[in-house]
Amino acid sequence: MKRSLVCTILAVLIMAPALASDDHAADTVEHYVIDTRGAHAFVQFRISHLGFSWLYGRFNEFSGDFSFDPVSPENSSVEVTIQTASIDSNHERRDKHLRDPDFLAVEDFPEAHFQSTRFEPLGDDRYRMTGRFTLLGVTRTLEFEVEQVGAGLDPWGGFRRGFEGRTRFALADFGIDYDLGEEARTIEIILSVEGIRQDGDA
Repeated sequence: MKRSLVCTILAVLIMAPALASDDHAADTVEHYVIDTRGAHAFVQFRISHLGFSWLYGRFNEFSGDFSFDPVSPENSSVEVTIQTASIDSNHERRDKHLRDPDFLAVEDFPEAHFQSTRFEPLGDDRYRMTGRFTLLGVTRTLEFEVEQVGAGLDPWGGFRRGFEGRTRFALADFGIDYDLGEEARTIEIILSVEGIRQDGDA
């Protein structure tokens, strides 16, 4: 009986630092809502036009949030949902074509979604974010190179934190096979987000 009691006490003492560490990690995670209402966040893209120039565009409607742990950044996460019909390349006729089945098929697939699965610190406010991206009903793993732009109090008494991330992928990976030429087989996505920390976060 004494031996069993001693073993139990030892187990608790061994586990205590780990439990305290987990509680501390939970206490340092900050939760943010992406500031789309104030238009301080952007989902943009660029793709080559015949190898002569870059065609830029964006999605005007999206939402999301992220968590960031300044003590243990690996605990951080991001989730973003994009309304695909909101694509805007500053050319009405082209945007109409981009919404049809040759490209985004927005009637059948009105949303694209990204959910991070890993957030790896690289030093100097740089990170590698891995996650699952779903577009046109296809889900694949993407990696973003991420940089923290800044963090601090805003003029309205809140606290904000901003990041920019970039990734590239082949259109064919998501079933888009419309022939735009050799140079336009891959697209670059630029995710620029400013989040407003929610009340009660450290």
